Amino acid sequence: MQQATEPTEWSVDEAKELYGISRWGMRYFDVNAKGQVVVAPLKEQGGTVAILDVVNEAVEQGLHFPMLIRFHDLLRNRVERINAAFSEAIEKFEYRSVYRGVYPIKVNQLREVVEEILDAGKPFHHGLEVGSKPELYAALAFHNDLESLIICNGYKDQQYIRTALLGRKLGKKIILVIEKLEEVANVIQVARELQVDPLVGIRVKLMSGGKGKWEKSSGEDAKFGLSTQEIISASNMLKEAGLAASLKMIHFHVGSQVPDILTIKKAVREGAMFFAKMHKLGHELEYIDVGGGLGVDYDGSRTTFHSSINYSLNEYARDIVYNIMDVCDSQGVAHPVIISESGRALVAHHSVLVVNVFGQIKKMPYEGELIEPEKTHKLVDEAWYTYTNINAENPLEAYHDAMHYREETQTRFELGLIDLEVKAVVENLFWRTCSRILEFYKGEEYIPDEIVELESKFSDQYHCNFSVFQSLLDHWGYGQLFPIMPLHRLDEEPQRKGILADITCDSDGMVSKFINLYEEGVPTLPLHDLNGSPYYLGIFMTGAYQDIMGDLHNLFGRVNEAHVFLDEGEDSGYYIEETIEGTTMEKVLSLVQYTETDLARKMKKQFDRAIKQERLKPNEGMRLLAEYEKGLKGYTYLNL
Repeated sequence: MQQATEPTEWSVDEAKELYGISRWGMRYFDVNAKGQVVVAPLKEQGGTVAILDVVNEAVEQGLHFPMLIRFHDLLRNRVERINAAFSEAIEKFEYRSVYRGVYPIKVNQLREVVEEILDAGKPFHHGLEVGSKPELYAALAFHNDLESLIICNGYKDQQYIRTALLGRKLGKKIILVIEKLEEVANVIQVARELQVDPLVGIRVKLMSGGKGKWEKSSGEDAKFGLSTQEIISASNMLKEAGLAASLKMIHFHVGSQVPDILTIKKAVREGAMFFAKMHKLGHELEYIDVGGGLGVDYDGSRTTFHSSINYSLNEYARDIVYNIMDVCDSQGVAHPVIISESGRALVAHHSVLVVNVFGQIKKMPYEGELIEPEKTHKLVDEAWYTYTNINAENPLEAYHDAMHYREETQTRFELGLIDLEVKAVVENLFWRTCSRILEFYKGEEYIPDEIVELESKFSDQYHCNFSVFQSLLDHWGYGQLFPIMPLHRLDEEPQRKGILADITCDSDGMVSKFINLYEEGVPTLPLHDLNGSPYYLGIFMTGAYQDIMGDLHNLFGRVNEAHVFLDEGEDSGYYIEETIEGTTMEKVLSLVQYTETDLARKMKKQFDRAIKQERLKPNEGMRLLAEYEKGLKGYTYLNL
């Protein structure tokens, strides 16, 4: 093992490799010569935008951090690309039908996202998928393309069914997916009352299970879907009601963020066989819905890691088209219209959460040259000897010795046998020793597990102005990894390794696992030392689920947003179409039954009492009350 040499000159290319942006960025994200992260929403077909420029402009418009930036052109590009992938596969295999995608709005129900997807999807008749009554009500109002579909999933009561069938009266192609056998009778009853022919799909429980963090949402133990015997019963019920022709679709779901393409292939073949066999039972089936599952390569490793996928969008489309065609041809049935409910792959990339770092806690705050301790004690002498005798031959041995002296010191301190000064000196020497040990392992191909763990313990805490529970709930709840990196200073070599601590009051409010090409998450992120200037981090690919699933933990609420569009006519190449202010304290408090007027009234009583008791002067009391009332209208996050 060679001792670490002096660092060489740092390059932007090294930064790209360090943070893996060339892999997970999919050519949407890159680093420019100034060391700033840039976004190319249309890839090679459009311009690039430095995210830091957008941040600075949004700040000038009055937005504070944390700040979510939506690149609407990128969202549109994702819609176009998934439709293009299926079109190319259909042409390649001479498939004798078409693709009709639907966007599952549960992935991100925000109006501006749904509107953009519907607008971008017009040329492809891209529709919507809903899973609840509120989602259905929203979809009915915004859906205007009578050639596109609305797929109704989820458990259904009569109001749900009635609302969907009202849409049928408007000429919309709304397919009610039967999730449990009891729903068949309800659909028949409401259809008769409204005198409308329903479009019905059946969700089948496949034997083929999913893979990944959400694998339990599929397979024979899944929450939704009908068994083979229940499918036969549903078929008979529809025939007896004279609605055999209403059964138009077979639906299945293999899970969200499926990492392995083999799982998808197996499920598609089984689902296609259900389609073919049901077709032969006398139903005029037209559609097969392969559900969701198209994953996103969050870490860029192209593996079966939970935060990755081992296939491309084009491979996904080709495998679905080919396997449905192959099964249908073998069974002698017509090729169905293919539906997929891809949401994550559509919306994940389009939004970037920008957080400002406002503090840094170093594990070893001691800097400068270390001189031999004056405090004399056997443990101090031994710790000093270990520190001064580290060399290329013994770094692991030195670590073991340093750990022993530190633990021995702690034991003796707890017994009252040593004083604070000795404990402080030994601890100082321990961290200094560890720092030198880590230098010997820089750039080594093999690093012992103990040293990897040490590096994690040695990491700094970077305090960031955001809430993990609100903006990265999947990271906290599922261990989902997101790409995170500085938005600037990438022409400088990052000298620190850290974890991110949010501003919530919970110790769980941290990000301490980060993407890595070779393993499923590493405990630290390379970062720069704070230098008194603003330091911004980007958390990428947060467009799926994170916007909508964040809770009201600590009552922080939604963050500020800036919506960006490319425009060649602008000097900057883009413009901020609108900014949306995040949740105010007044609004978030009202969600938990604290009204602004009631709070102000109660505070006024307390100020009036304080004035009467001469603890406050009237002018001061009124000024402080006005400050309180003004604060209720302010942003919930830190104003730094």
